[in-house]
Amino acid sequence: MSTGLPFPNVSPELFSISIFGMEFALRWYALAYIAGILIGWRIAVSAVKRAELWPANTPPMRPEQVEELLTWVILGVILGGRLGFVLFYQPGYYLQNPSEIIAVWQGGMAFHGGLIGVIVAALIYCLKEGLPLRPTADMMAMATPPGLLLGRVANFINAELWGRPTNVPWGVQFPGKAAQSCGQTLGEICARHPSQLYEAMLEGVLLGAALLWLAFRRGKLKTPGKIVGVFVTGYGAARFLVEFFRQPDAQLVSAGNPLGLAWQMGSFGLTMGQMLSVPMILIGLYLWATARRA
Repeated sequence: MSTGLPFPNVSPELFSISIFGMEFALRWYALAYIAGILIGWRIAVSAVKRAELWPANTPPMRPEQVEELLTWVILGVILGGRLGFVLFYQPGYYLQNPSEIIAVWQGGMAFHGGLIGVIVAALIYCLKEGLPLRPTADMMAMATPPGLLLGRVANFINAELWGRPTNVPWGVQFPGKAAQSCGQTLGEICARHPSQLYEAMLEGVLLGAALLWLAFRRGKLKTPGKIVGVFVTGYGAARFLVEFFRQPDAQLVSAGNPLGLAWQMGSFGLTMGQMLSVPMILIGLYLWATARRA
């Protein structure tokens, strides 16, 4: 007798076509990236068109500059996300197989790496164009949650990054031997936390709604650094919390470390996701505390 809810029968691919013997497919994950970037772009453009939201009624950039910045952001997401996954999660494997580092089509992207990539790309663009850093960071922060929401939903559809085994009524029977092998007896299929959807709600819906409310209703864009401070702290806190329900990376799990802790001292420890989230929380609190109304 199995437990939990059956995984919905949704294909990871929207459609595929064959051209000259080669298969090309549009996957939900790719669509999530595209839609998230477009929605974020429209939020940013809408904000910079409302001068009264910004310090001295002066937006950090013109709408056409938002489009230019978008190109830099896309490069930062792809390069940073991939290199972050390589360095943070599987450095040993990719050190032995360096040719696979560029194989992004095989999967393997890290949010924290993508965030670093976006920061570097935006910093270069702002310095090149002479744009104010904190207002630009505020604009980018409030445009990011839609992409996080759609990306986590795509993770769920792809049946990846699932959670730890659970007996809660909303646990999901994810497909695949790895997801179903939870130490059960008599061939029983275990259920797992749909941690992708937990992250979608916290990082995408709740955090996104809070940022838009602060920006468009509470006038926090007038205080450069407040919005990005809330975003960085909020994401770090959400990710830290969800790590308690998320299945740790396979390369970190062992007989002596079933929780997949990347750092452990006695009975206390942190997963890799939590270790990377702690600095985010501290940096976000610093940005909030040092923000000054212009």
